[in-house]
Amino acid sequence: MNVPALALYDLAIRFGGVAAVDHVSFSISEGDFVGLIGPNGAGKTTLIRLISGILAPDSGRVDLLGADVTRRSTATRVRRGLALTHQVVRPFRTMSVLDNIVLAAGHRRTVDPLRALLQTDRQPERERAESILRQVGLAGVESKLAGSLPLGQLKRLEIARALALDPTIVLLDEPLAGLNNAEAAEQIDMIGAVNASGVTILLVEHNLEEVIRACRRLIVLANGRVIGDGLPRDVMRQDDVRAAYLGQSVDVHA
Repeated sequence: MNVPALALYDLAIRFGGVAAVDHVSFSISEGDFVGLIGPNGAGKTTLIRLISGILAPDSGRVDLLGADVTRRSTATRVRRGLALTHQVVRPFRTMSVLDNIVLAAGHRRTVDPLRALLQTDRQPERERAESILRQVGLAGVESKLAGSLPLGQLKRLEIARALALDPTIVLLDEPLAGLNNAEAAEQIDMIGAVNASGVTILLVEHNLEEVIRACRRLIVLANGRVIGDGLPRDVMRQDDVRAAYLGQSVDVHA
């Protein structure tokens, strides 16, 4: 029996009496590419914070690769194979693109301070960083300051920093936000290639056209509850899902 990369069991949290996440349960298999969507206020951001350990649930459980991490720190979850990108990109802007990734790629050294002091050769991390930058389409900008990159490349850098943590599953928080149509299409294709390399993806995104095109499965939240889960075009044809997106034009026939 295969152990899911991520499994949520009856996860719930309330703020001021309002159920932000209302008994959510689902699992994601290793290697899958899943879109998590929903209208504004659906509970997506809160759910991501529960999965990543930024918030603790009132009830329920979070498992990573079969281990219960519900009360574990974010750092522990990262060591268990979780990585998270942020909608607002926050690189080390005065460091080079390459050094941003080298820093992340050295995460295993910092677990043991003595080992970090004794090992001063950073060539393995540099080689790993260069490989990741090629993977996300940033080859050729390694020496540029991160703060000088345009938004599209900054978002790729954010994904590269997540990949440098050697994750099993990456939570992507609106990686297409602020991009034009061509940039968004290129970005989602790159994310698809990352997924094809074996990395499990949970994508939170408002660009429904690209989500439907790229993801193999959709999970839809509304008012903190899962109202749809399945093949993208099937899910987007559900009456309750369409009602949640009332007023938005979604082409499910493309």
